[in-house]
Amino acid sequence: MSPFKGQTGLKRILNASGYSLDGLRAAFTGEAAFRQLVLLNVILIPLTFFLNVSRVEQAVLIAVCLLALIVELLNSAVEAAIDRISLDLHPLSKNAKDMGSAAQFVALSMIALVWAVILI
Repeated sequence: MSPFKGQTGLKRILNASGYSLDGLRAAFTGEAAFRQLVLLNVILIPLTFFLNVSRVEQAVLIAVCLLALIVELLNSAVEAAIDRISLDLHPLSKNAKDMGSAAQFVALSMIALVWAVILI
């Protein structure tokens, strides 16, 4: 059993929060795509407060923006794990990285589609 899994209660929550902040810091400092998405979110999310949309529509506009950040974090995690295993070119490694990239493409397409449907 992992020694990191033994914590419970408040100690576990504090540890998990620290690990999450470490992950956000690592993504922001080491991943240009994550920084670009943060910038996009810094622009789009406040913009929702000035649009003539319902609160539900505003929530959906914000949710799809945050979803793209989540997908980028997962994509970066997959890439880091693949690179940790080996930097050698391998078809399965390429497939894994390409699928992560495809997931992010879908998430970004979803932002464009949802924003277009709600605003047009």
